Amino acid sequence: MRIVIAEDNVLLREGLVLLLTSDGHEVAAVAGSGPEVLPALLEHRPDAAVLDVRLPPGFRDEGLRAAIEARKRIPGLPVLVLSQYVEETYAAELLSGGAEGVGYLLKDRVSRVDEFLDALARVAAGGTALDPEVVSQLMTSRSDPLQALTPREREVLGLMAQGLDNATIATTLVITERSVSKHIGAVFAKLGLPPTDSGHRRVLAVLAYLNS
Repeated sequence: MRIVIAEDNVLLREGLVLLLTSDGHEVAAVAGSGPEVLPALLEHRPDAAVLDVRLPPGFRDEGLRAAIEARKRIPGLPVLVLSQYVEETYAAELLSGGAEGVGYLLKDRVSRVDEFLDALARVAAGGTALDPEVVSQLMTSRSDPLQALTPREREVLGLMAQGLDNATIATTLVITERSVSKHIGAVFAKLGLPPTDSGHRRVLAVLAYLNS
């Protein structure tokens, strides 16, 4: 997989390069500031981009803006955004253009190598990878419509929004896959969403709801 990295912290940037190359990926380009990101993405058109939200010179939302603009110019470009903190507005803005091929992780997930690489692979394949803390914040911001859900249904919804499949959800919650399917059906029914729980469509539907 060819990847473009945008991160101003030299140690983290070099760590990402080493981690990804050691895992068999090619780092096509690295960027250390906001103005460098979009040109690098347009030139290299990578299989995925790993971008910090806040980059020089303003340290506000330069990486996010570059990601949003790049996805407009390169439809479907997989983007995994890294952030030091949960920034709900940024997450919602990134997801507003569609959740397919989008990830938003807190930076401490990078140290959890297997989780990070799994999230990157899922995003590159067109899936979704949201940090559990991000999911929690988005769900909290939409608390009123979610009041109809039982605590278990909320747990299932949160894990779905992270991009987990039924088998993984079942293992995580120590219940059967059949129970997971029933909970998913109940979630969609209560939220008025299409009654499907197959593939990424169910994740996209949930994220569209949370972000509406």
